[in-house]
Amino acid sequence: MLDFMEFPAQPMPLHTQEKKPSFPISEGLRRYLVRYRRDRPLPASYQRLRRFAESAPLSDAAGRPTLWETVVYDRFEMESLNEDLKEMYALLRVDGDLSFMKHLYIDRIDFCAFGNSAPFRIRIVNAYNDNPDYFYIKKGDASRIYGLELEHLLSPNRLTYLTYGDTLVEEHIAGIPGDIFVKRWLDSEELRPIRVAKELVKFNERCFVRLLGDMRSYNFVVVITPDFEGAQIRIRAMDFDQQTYEGRMNFYRPQFFKDNQPLVAYCLKHLNLETARQYQREEQVLILQRRAIVDERVDQLLTAMSGDQLAPEEHFVQLRDSLAEHHKRREYLACRSMGDLIRENLETIRLRVTAPQEAAKPGEVE
Repeated sequence: MLDFMEFPAQPMPLHTQEKKPSFPISEGLRRYLVRYRRDRPLPASYQRLRRFAESAPLSDAAGRPTLWETVVYDRFEMESLNEDLKEMYALLRVDGDLSFMKHLYIDRIDFCAFGNSAPFRIRIVNAYNDNPDYFYIKKGDASRIYGLELEHLLSPNRLTYLTYGDTLVEEHIAGIPGDIFVKRWLDSEELRPIRVAKELVKFNERCFVRLLGDMRSYNFVVVITPDFEGAQIRIRAMDFDQQTYEGRMNFYRPQFFKDNQPLVAYCLKHLNLETARQYQREEQVLILQRRAIVDERVDQLLTAMSGDQLAPEEHFVQLRDSLAEHHKRREYLACRSMGDLIRENLETIRLRVTAPQEAAKPGEVE
């Protein structure tokens, strides 16, 4: 496997060649979602929210324009919609128990036309202490749902989301946006540089194994947790739109994005080849351990995924052939779907972890 350290000084900008379409939720995926209580009747739909009456641009706390606009609905619609959104939040947070919702109110509904999902962001506030929370309502998209579920099963992060019909409801993923982290936090004395570097190596490996693409800095967040000997770092994906769509292999490796170059360059100053390999192997072992705990569920998900076409055939063939060459394993050439490629990626790291260990030479491809 190519090392994190084998990285070009000036990465190529990796822009998507075309806008990814939204893929319908298949019967196989729907059965999976119902079985694990991800698919449940919802009181409001994405299409209902699209019927707003007016909108106004939304600025951030510093008065700068954002990609969001606040939307307003007809007065009679607004009353019932607010109650339905509170019920939706209850389903997401407390399994539908409305007794905890009496002191909550919907403060604002925002809409973003940018991106494939065109999401609504709901701001809900606790009237007792003015503490806000957010959740998102998006148009259902099979590849995004596969991305959410793979993150839930194979990463250290648990995710809560619900689907019904063509509506997807997601919890808010809290953290410092990656681009803001690079600008404001990299020089902080509270952070130990090696911990940032370690987490980037591990995040890079997670994305590559489960084929989550387009992890530029504004598509992930950084979670900082104070510890007795310096803060701990966790990088979390927050956008799952580009799950197994692109054909270019490096699109699934955050280290190769030009937008991430400042973070990668910072980390490379604090890594050597042996420690980078160590952190990569640690994450491979953790992925396999997570998979073992929910092996049947992962198998059911990948079986459903293998029955869906989630990318143009030419993208799949390009990625399949690149992975076969990259990993030096002809078994990839027998794959017939993106789900098969993820299954083969898991088998590849299993073989590496269980194989007799040999000392690697610097710069050598594993």
